[in-house]
Amino acid sequence: MIQLILSRFATSLLVIFGASVLVYCIMYLLPGDPVLLMLDPSSATPEMIANLRAQLGLDQPFYIQFANYFGDMLRGDFGQSMVNSDPVLPKILEHFPATLALTALSSLIAITIGITLGVLSAIHRNGVIDVMARLVGLFGISMPTFWTGILLILLFSVQLGWFPAMGSDGFSSLVLPAATLGLVGAGFIVRMVRNSMLEVINEPFIVALRAKGLSERAIMYGHALRNALIPAVTVIGMLIGDLLAGTVVVETVFSRQGIGRIIADALMAKDLPVVQGVVFFTSIIYVVLNLLVDISYSYIDPRVRRAVRT
Repeated sequence: MIQLILSRFATSLLVIFGASVLVYCIMYLLPGDPVLLMLDPSSATPEMIANLRAQLGLDQPFYIQFANYFGDMLRGDFGQSMVNSDPVLPKILEHFPATLALTALSSLIAITIGITLGVLSAIHRNGVIDVMARLVGLFGISMPTFWTGILLILLFSVQLGWFPAMGSDGFSSLVLPAATLGLVGAGFIVRMVRNSMLEVINEPFIVALRAKGLSERAIMYGHALRNALIPAVTVIGMLIGDLLAGTVVVETVFSRQGIGRIIADALMAKDLPVVQGVVFFTSIIYVVLNLLVDISYSYIDPRVRRAVRT
């Protein structure tokens, strides 16, 4: 287990470094000068522009800028916003709980609906439940998050008045954004769990369990589901990271104050330190989630533990 964790940890560090390089290169190559966004073009003199560019280190070669940026990141210094000079890391930590709550609730909705409908769809194959489950999966995969969010606002906020359409005040304002992301995630999980369950149901060990006299409920939920969840865990782990990334759109639609909204505003203003800081922060979370998924394999599937020992 220790060998498995160390190997995955080393790979995770490479992924974080690669993500940092990629984002920095993209932001560096984007058109526009962030210095001109910080100054008034009508009153800024060439000397003022040159002094500010030197103060921000933007007059140095690319590789020196990146080395300074990545070194500061490793020390926990995410820099200051180019728009209002606020420190980036405290700003991220201030808004991250709202995004974490949204991601956690949407993941809970996606996993609960996805696994439940996926299992029921496989057990009642070609029945009414199967048709409904596949429709939910098709809807979740096909519909863009912003369009699903708008539909939920029109139905539950405008027509029924059950939940607020915008804001970050209390649990009620969290329901619709979480449902928007959760329905998208549930669509992927339904399809994965259903297909995995159908494959496992036809395995010889299921026939052997039936021959021993075990109840159908014990076979499906005690044995078939556990084996079907092995490939589904990968999808769920990656899906949680995708839901975290999806908060950029959802928080904008519902006017929630989270890191998704922060990075959306920073991209519009080309606030490089904020964009790079949020991406670096979220990439660490994404990699940690995938590391936990890899470790969970050893508890779900004993064959992984045996492979590591050999």
